[in-house]
Amino acid sequence: MQANVGDKLLVHGRTVGQHDRTAQVLEVRGENGAPPYKVKFDDDGHEALMSPGPDTVVRHPGQQR
Repeated sequence: MQANVGDKLLVHGRTVGQHDRTAQVLEVRGENGAPPYKVKFDDDGHEALMSPGPDTVVRHPGQQR
C-alpha cells in the first residue's frame, strides 16, 4: 500500500452493521509512501497512527469512487 499526504483511506466495516470509515492522511511515516500513516477520521475528527490492513483502500484526490 502506498499513500500520500492528502489521500483518503476507506476502511471497510469488518462486521455486519459496522459502517465504512474514511480518514485523511496527514503524515506518511514509512518510506516511499508506505505505512504507518498519521490520519484524521472524517466522522469524528479522531487522529490516529495506523498501519492499514487488507480491508482498507487508498483514494487519491480526484479519483473516481
